Amino acid sequence: MHQTFTVAEIRSENYRTKTLVFERALLSEPGQFVMAWLPDVDERPYSIAGADPFSMTVVAVGPFSEALHALQPGDRVWIRGPLGQGFRLPQQPGQHILLAGGGYGVAPLYFLAQRAVALGVTFEVCIGARTADDVLLADAFGRLGAAVHVMTDDGTLGRQGLVTAAVEAAMGVRTPAAVYGCGPVPMLEAVELLCRSHGIPHQLSWEARMRCGMGLCGECEVHGREKDGWLACVDGPVSVG
Repeated sequence: MHQTFTVAEIRSENYRTKTLVFERALLSEPGQFVMAWLPDVDERPYSIAGADPFSMTVVAVGPFSEALHALQPGDRVWIRGPLGQGFRLPQQPGQHILLAGGGYGVAPLYFLAQRAVALGVTFEVCIGARTADDVLLADAFGRLGAAVHVMTDDGTLGRQGLVTAAVEAAMGVRTPAAVYGCGPVPMLEAVELLCRSHGIPHQLSWEARMRCGMGLCGECEVHGREKDGWLACVDGPVSVG
């Protein structure tokens, strides 16, 4: 069933990314997602960027996301969710974790970081992006007290190279209790390989094309996961390894 949410605030994150903050909370966990619907436009999946108030971070990449960008405070969005399996944080205060985000996969990790702070779990963050203009939420993570390692493809911010280089370097300095990742599939596959080679538990949120969000259509099957037919919408989007 859809719930109606009203836009309360719009934050510009970079030249093509906005966060829509709604007027009320959505009971949800980091790593879960929603299906957002605009009548006469379309319905698309979005990671949850915050629960109280509910928020979504939207990158303008096509007609539906551009329609969301055109919304103003007071406009409404119809939401199905929360859906899927989210991240699981250590429950013992004082544990240390590592977050790795690529592109707009950084957004749900900020929600996770906020929960980590509330639980007394320390963390550092590795962020990857194409250029300085594409980097998301680096300052916001810093305000939460985290060490932030930025990698850009062209070296215009932080160090030049892939985010996996920062992940491996951070592992070498301090072994985390777990690694949490969200981003493009090739990045997640590389992070998974790193974690397995170092024997570090990991939880990764896998991107996949979705239509129904309920495991009916099979559109979001991610090959190479724990079993054949692993569906990002119901078995994930977070896998635990």
